[in-house]
Amino acid sequence: MATDRTFYVTTPIYYVNDAPHIGHGYTTVMGDILSRWHRQRGEKVWYLTGVDEHGQKVLRKADANGVSPQEWVDRLVEDEWKPMLRTIDIANDDFIRTTEERHEKGAQAFWQDLYDRGAVYKGGFSGWYSVSSEEFVGDDDVHDGEGDDEGFKVSALDGSRVEYMTEENYFFRLSDYADRLLALYEEHPEFIQPESARNEIVSFVKRGLKDLSISRSTFDWGIPVPWDSSHVMYVWIEALLNYVTAAGYGVDPDRFEELWPADIHIVGKDIARFHAVIWPAMLMAAGQPVPHRVFAHGWLLVGGQKMSKSKANGIHPDEIVETFGSDAYRYYFSRALTFGSDGSISWEDIGARYHAELANGFGNLASRVAAMIGKYHGGQLPAAGPLSQPEMALIDDIGAAVGAADAAIERVAPQDAMNEVWRIVESLNGYLTEQAPWKVAKDGTESERLGTILNTAAEGLRVLAVVLNPVLPKACAALWESLGAEGPLGALADQPLADAGRWGQLPAGTTITKVPSLFPRIELDQA
Repeated sequence: MATDRTFYVTTPIYYVNDAPHIGHGYTTVMGDILSRWHRQRGEKVWYLTGVDEHGQKVLRKADANGVSPQEWVDRLVEDEWKPMLRTIDIANDDFIRTTEERHEKGAQAFWQDLYDRGAVYKGGFSGWYSVSSEEFVGDDDVHDGEGDDEGFKVSALDGSRVEYMTEENYFFRLSDYADRLLALYEEHPEFIQPESARNEIVSFVKRGLKDLSISRSTFDWGIPVPWDSSHVMYVWIEALLNYVTAAGYGVDPDRFEELWPADIHIVGKDIARFHAVIWPAMLMAAGQPVPHRVFAHGWLLVGGQKMSKSKANGIHPDEIVETFGSDAYRYYFSRALTFGSDGSISWEDIGARYHAELANGFGNLASRVAAMIGKYHGGQLPAAGPLSQPEMALIDDIGAAVGAADAAIERVAPQDAMNEVWRIVESLNGYLTEQAPWKVAKDGTESERLGTILNTAAEGLRVLAVVLNPVLPKACAALWESLGAEGPLGALADQPLADAGRWGQLPAGTTITKVPSLFPRIELDQA
């Protein structure tokens, strides 16, 4: 059923200092699956992603490549980041860049408001700074480097090298918000998920918070501080604002009222502290509501190590999609990994799941049902006769799986949702094996029973097309067309998930066509 609420989901805005890898694609696909699922619930949805273009790291990278910072980020956005969205089939509603005028105006309006409220003061800073993470690091979290980092100081928070710097800054009174943050975590335990991330954040805040520098005065690649143009905003405190500036803060109050607060910020666990500590404190200081939920997913591990460009183990999404296709990419990350935990990935596992689950499981099921309807009924969906116990059991199982999958999405557990949906695939395959329609057809005396079996199988495929559409949009569109189903699949309020398990939606006589294999086999040793 359609509602008036807007489900607002965001990814982090990705730091544009290099090309994206599959870690960025992982976050973006998970947000996309949630967004598509909620659309099929009949909800209004707004899905935001984008890029973070300011900061010292971008400036240094542009200098190293002999171009201006704006030229550098323009090139990367158009050649790498926007194409990634097309590569992995992302249906985002908005894409924000922090060099856009709407973001600059909104960010300046936000910090001018905090300055006017007395939440900001001028001071000096001497301490450690990680250019790689664009993060100030306290003395307690700075260690001597080892191995390749020997002779350098490194951050205990993420292992990046740090530099000692001294400069004049403006500061946000972050220390004033420790008690309010702890109260937020206590009163709304769902605010930070999963529990492991919540425990880390609570422990971090209980250690005590220090006021946060919000400006830099030794370079100029950033948004000018509105009351002092000799300073630019510290990249994190203006980047976090993308969630409200994209929603209209400071430029479109009606839009802002419609979208804010966000339902969920999906972030990597390494940036959870920014989103669950600094960001809500900024909003509290501005008198704005905090988002409903911050969900921190785990790292992708390649060869036992966190994937990153610095370790030369970052894999571009194209490398997977060119071999397996975008649907398989989306499926693998939603099915094989537990969202919220670290997960190991490998080319071999992607290939094994592709063939066992997509090609042999789902794809072969769709192919043989269409083939049997073509062979035994001239491609016209037969009417179902009386439903017997096997059909009733299957229908009950499918309905339960749809409901359980929907509940899993609600708790942001896409892997559990896929497990439930795959119960349908396995149940349908098991049903066909047990009912053996090819044997019934040979008998020649049970045409009504044959029609019932094939009608039931086609209806099961219709359900799969709906519930798998958020994950496998290309394959499900092809299946939907094969089934002769009516209405655009996945559009707002068309084929809502609540009605997916309602039986008998494919009319008898509907033309069923056999499409090319949804997931053709791949010779991986030649890929």
